[in-house]
Amino acid sequence: METQVQELVGAVHDAAWQPWAVQYFFLIAISVTALLMALPAFVFGKSADLRAARLALMVAVTTGITAPIALLADLHQPFRFWEFFVYTHKSSWMAWGAWIVPSYVVLMLLFAWSLHRPEFYRMGQDDWRFAWLFRLFSLGGAANGFARPLGMLAGVAALGILTYTGMEVMVVRARPLWNTPFLPLQFAATGVVGALGVMLVLERLLNRDAGLEATINRRLAIALATVGALGVAWFAVALSGISPVHSEALASVAGFSVWKQIALWGAASIAIPFVLALTLPQSTGWITGLIAIHAAWMFRWTVFMGGQAVPKVGSGLYDALMPSGLGGLMGVIGTFGLWVFLMIVYTTFLPWTDATPPASGQSFGQTQSKPARTQEI
Repeated sequence: METQVQELVGAVHDAAWQPWAVQYFFLIAISVTALLMALPAFVFGKSADLRAARLALMVAVTTGITAPIALLADLHQPFRFWEFFVYTHKSSWMAWGAWIVPSYVVLMLLFAWSLHRPEFYRMGQDDWRFAWLFRLFSLGGAANGFARPLGMLAGVAALGILTYTGMEVMVVRARPLWNTPFLPLQFAATGVVGALGVMLVLERLLNRDAGLEATINRRLAIALATVGALGVAWFAVALSGISPVHSEALASVAGFSVWKQIALWGAASIAIPFVLALTLPQSTGWITGLIAIHAAWMFRWTVFMGGQAVPKVGSGLYDALMPSGLGGLMGVIGTFGLWVFLMIVYTTFLPWTDATPPASGQSFGQTQSKPARTQEI
């Protein structure tokens, strides 16, 4: 009997999803989770959270503008984005995302504008060079009673973003590492970690309030504990064999030493800031914030770029972890630079320290009294 040997050869190729996609999923998760953290103070009137809410609003706006730009860059031919609307398909999560993303961005910006409108109006009444510009921004009035419904609508859109971004990746059955029900929850939880990390860094840069730093650090500890619990549950389900898709996902990477190193690195990125946030909440904002940002970004890089390196057939790993040339590097640096620019514009030209929820009982047509400017966040 003749024996035949068929060899499967894995070809080296560029990753289909480039670093622009990683940046989009990273930034949009930070934006929507930061917005959701801002809603209790600005929509439901929890004044004790106002300082943290102002930081969260700033993070939501700046990352919410940057993220869609990274998404357009990842489309390779950005001017074809209109095809999502013309040739839509109701069973495609990507098609749903084409409607959810612009809806979220518009509602988020309108919500932020409504919170700043009273201060825009006040600054437009002062006698100074750019008063006319702020009169234009205020549209001739100070009323912002519509901030609450706008915030609620933006919150619904934010939940839609969390749902579609998780499901868009989870439904890809060809890649076991993506096709796991835990993935949408892990995207959401790591998004909260990233948003709190950015808030901690901004708090150290702009305010240096020990009490606020401790508050955000404690929230970060809760978020990190959630991420850790989801990770442990993922491994437990995969090892137990209860869920075949999780077992297949673990088997696809278990034989590679680099993935074991990634798992240990990820565990350290959760454990170190968790311990510091609990034991030294008032003096570790720089460290916990930066590690938290790294952990949120690393999770997405591992899922997207590392997931594409796992072969569908054959053995070994595809050489697709980092696209060659400047394109991959600029995908990371370019979006970060844009976010820094937006942060400079936001903190320089917008009265972000005076973002205020609408007065209790204010109707849509009422004009809120001119607020006094404050120096606190």
